[in-house]
Amino acid sequence: MKEAMLNDFRTYFGGGEDVQVFFAPGRVNLIGEHTDYNGGHVFPCALTIGTYAAARKRTDNKLRFLSMNFNNKLITESSLDDLKPSEKAGWTNYPKGVMWAFAERGMKMDCGLDLLIYGNIPNGSGLSSSASLEVLTGLVIKTLYGFDKVSMADLALIGQYSENNFNGCNCGIMDQFASAMGKKDHAIFLDTSDLTYEYAPVKLDGAKIVITNSKVKHSLVDSAYNERRQQCEQALNDLQAEVDIDGLGDLSEEEFEHYQNCVSDATCRRRAKHAVYENQRTIKAVKALKNGDIKLLGELMNQSHNSLRDDYEVSCDEVDFLVDEARKIDGVIGSRITGGGFGGCTVSIVEDKAVEEFQKVIGKNYAAKVGHEAEFYVVEIGDGAHAL
Repeated sequence: MKEAMLNDFRTYFGGGEDVQVFFAPGRVNLIGEHTDYNGGHVFPCALTIGTYAAARKRTDNKLRFLSMNFNNKLITESSLDDLKPSEKAGWTNYPKGVMWAFAERGMKMDCGLDLLIYGNIPNGSGLSSSASLEVLTGLVIKTLYGFDKVSMADLALIGQYSENNFNGCNCGIMDQFASAMGKKDHAIFLDTSDLTYEYAPVKLDGAKIVITNSKVKHSLVDSAYNERRQQCEQALNDLQAEVDIDGLGDLSEEEFEHYQNCVSDATCRRRAKHAVYENQRTIKAVKALKNGDIKLLGELMNQSHNSLRDDYEVSCDEVDFLVDEARKIDGVIGSRITGGGFGGCTVSIVEDKAVEEFQKVIGKNYAAKVGHEAEFYVVEIGDGAHAL
């Protein structure tokens, strides 16, 4: 891939020796959805699919961007003097947001940049193409401009800050953290309240992680994502009048049941219930995986989907259909929606012997039901962002 990126860079931006190539992965979250902005735990892993960049510093203030994922292959020009979000800037708002976030932290780029991007994460799939691009841009800036004191965890925080404040999506830290800090064959058990984490080996003896893309695109910035976050904040405010907590992740299931009537609005109460119970499910799931109890992990994944569908209301008919169909197949250990919701992908743990049937049966039934095909990825867990 490195050679291909260098060749494309030369074709569109001209020759030069000082071009460097980088990669940042997408992620799938095994369990712990919509807990990351509620002070709870998440359990994502980095994938071997993601976003690549070939980059070179310039001698002027110009920024030139090109994505190999768009057919027109047109270079978008901007400048370091114009780091403002705009509709016209399209996808380049993400790298520009990271440049702006570095400057906000006192790390201004002293010259412009040529940046060629290629991603093999399906767009709008909920596998974090935006976070991957943010972490990737951060790694490019850290490396090329000598900001050596910036850690990989800092890159995750910078990416989140830019998405919150430049791109207007009030996301939590999980996606960027998984992309920056991923480790091959491990998932990250992350406490989002203080960013303490541990790597847990993902040993699924005789089973695979299968991602199914509904190809129903979501756009978190324009969706009900920010609304869900506000509803959780409202619930937290109500609960804090009665109980001393910093986030919904501080509550056990029993505590929530005891105090839940403090939350005056019924919808906010349901959102809070999901956040509390999902956090506890995540803690139990990691324990189950460590104990080699894949069956319990699957049951918790199933419960997670039901809660995201009913209490958090971030699923959709197409995704529910994929999960329902998956659960009918012998050899499917667990299946749930993954990512922000309102479309995107499911993640399933499927026994090796059932992987082929899973793709065949669900593929056929889904196309018949919704009128377009699903895509399947039998995925491997890879490392976090790095230079190639």
